[in-house]
Amino acid sequence: MVDVLTAGHVNWDVTLRVDRLPEPDGEAAIRSQRQSGGGSAANVATALSGLGLEAGLVGSVGDDDNGLLARRELEDAGVSLDGLRVVPDADTAVKYLLVDDGGEVAVLGNDGVNEAVGPEDLDDSRIRDADHVHLTSQRPETAARIATVASEAGSTISFDPGRRLADRDYGETLAAADVLFANDREVAALLEDEYVGSAFGDRVLVVKHGSDGAKVHTPDGSYDHPGFDVDTVDTAGAGDAFAAGFIASTFAYDDVERALEYANACGALTARREGARSAPTAEAVAAFLGDRY
Repeated sequence: MVDVLTAGHVNWDVTLRVDRLPEPDGEAAIRSQRQSGGGSAANVATALSGLGLEAGLVGSVGDDDNGLLARRELEDAGVSLDGLRVVPDADTAVKYLLVDDGGEVAVLGNDGVNEAVGPEDLDDSRIRDADHVHLTSQRPETAARIATVASEAGSTISFDPGRRLADRDYGETLAAADVLFANDREVAALLEDEYVGSAFGDRVLVVKHGSDGAKVHTPDGSYDHPGFDVDTVDTAGAGDAFAAGFIASTFAYDDVERALEYANACGALTARREGARSAPTAEAVAAFLGDRY
């Protein structure tokens, strides 16, 4: 049994720090290169574990070297991998992250097998045993099945659909979610179609503004937090750390304003370090917030 079950992509990241993001027919100089695990579901699970929650993961990797490295890193972080599918003779999804001197990120990726989990591969008992389920980008039918099982079991559900929101039909999952995470661009997509009722209505909508903080809309009102002024090194994974922080704080306190501040602290601390797996520990967040938390 876990506190939070995350579901979605598990990747292997290759981060290239460059002097600038290249333009068409342009060239950039590589300053450094590093590799680590990635993928939103895996990032959130790892961050939650660092914040003191028991986290599990539903996703898929290949049986190649990158998949082995990704699994080892997750195990070392304390994430339960009972729901991770290892696909024989397949390649783990690899994302190449270009990070410029200002911390801005561009992503290249191969197809890989990070969406090999279908509804027929799910263990419903594992979903029912979680107190909270956090869904990220994945096959819509898989996300919908997880959301349905979790909802019927009385678990709370959060959903961060990511940049592919406009290209996929996530209607069932959005309708079941108690909490939605989205950035400004994704909110615009929500407002332009039938999901608007699900986005606002009786649900919590958390809008991420990057370095400008975030805003949360609830049935009882809306709250802003301006974020924290930090020296940005790498924004990769900051949104995932933000989501983990919001979830972890709401586990401890029934206070969305407090959760918003805590989430912004997690995002800011992640952006100060290199790599998508640089989310802070609970102790680091407490030290950063001091008397504010």
